[in-house]
Amino acid sequence: MTDFRSGFIGIVGRPNVGKSTLVNALVGEKIVISAAKPQTTRQRIRVILTTKQAQVIFYDTPGLHKPQHKLGEEMNKAALNTFKLVDAVLWLTDATQPVGRGDRWVAEKLRDFSGPVLVAINKIDLASGVDLGKYIEKIGARQWPVVRVSALTGQGLPELLERMIGLLPAGPQYYPAEMLTDQPEAVIISDLIREGIIEQTEEEVPHSVAVVVEELKERGKGPREKRITYVRATILVERDSQKKILIGKGGQRLKLIGTAGRNAVEEYLGAPVFLDLWVKTRKDWRDSLPDLKKLGYIEEME
Repeated sequence: MTDFRSGFIGIVGRPNVGKSTLVNALVGEKIVISAAKPQTTRQRIRVILTTKQAQVIFYDTPGLHKPQHKLGEEMNKAALNTFKLVDAVLWLTDATQPVGRGDRWVAEKLRDFSGPVLVAINKIDLASGVDLGKYIEKIGARQWPVVRVSALTGQGLPELLERMIGLLPAGPQYYPAEMLTDQPEAVIISDLIREGIIEQTEEEVPHSVAVVVEELKERGKGPREKRITYVRATILVERDSQKKILIGKGGQRLKLIGTAGRNAVEEYLGAPVFLDLWVKTRKDWRDSLPDLKKLGYIEEME
């Protein structure tokens, strides 16, 4: 056990580059939600991977972006504060997207990090026409080692994991081997419900939604897989017009959201779920510091 390595790695990058998809692929299970829309991840999430050689604790972070409200500012803070908590940083980029000022801004921030940085170019399976040498130069990543990966197909992930483990110091196993995250169950469930909303709605609505699990209770007797888990959750929106969109004509859209959420939560818990959803308007909650704190979007530094 003397060669065992352990430590913390922050995964940073612009929105929608595949950070959550990568984390799920590395641990082999869906722990964090992912969607083909930006800013899906709103909080820093700790995910744990344990092998015979190492224990890697990943911080999946919100995408670094130009904030339009206080929620966006807090998301950026959560991502950048990760530098204070980790042994190394993985910068994930998307080879299929044009290089912009946002990429170079991330590179500038990473130069202030005192630890090792590894760059992973994602979606390499879709970037056959991209000159990767020029791409690396444009994003300002020439000074760091680069790995080419596809979080979706698994291409390059074994090499990436090996390189990341090599950045960690010798150390103890911090968590039990079977533990995949230290996130509270209610937080994971609220995110799974929000993922269904993201998939069912368009334009501004997904970004204006927060989900709060108000009650989480098992009903019945016997093993957990046979007990029903009752989940009462409130979906918060900023305007009454968004509430109408979420509910839909005759409640049809809310039923679809409820079905998607129930299926996701049942898969996560491995037990039947009764999902009780309510929609409420809380005006401009994304620009309210008290609301953001109550919802858990203003973090206390560890």
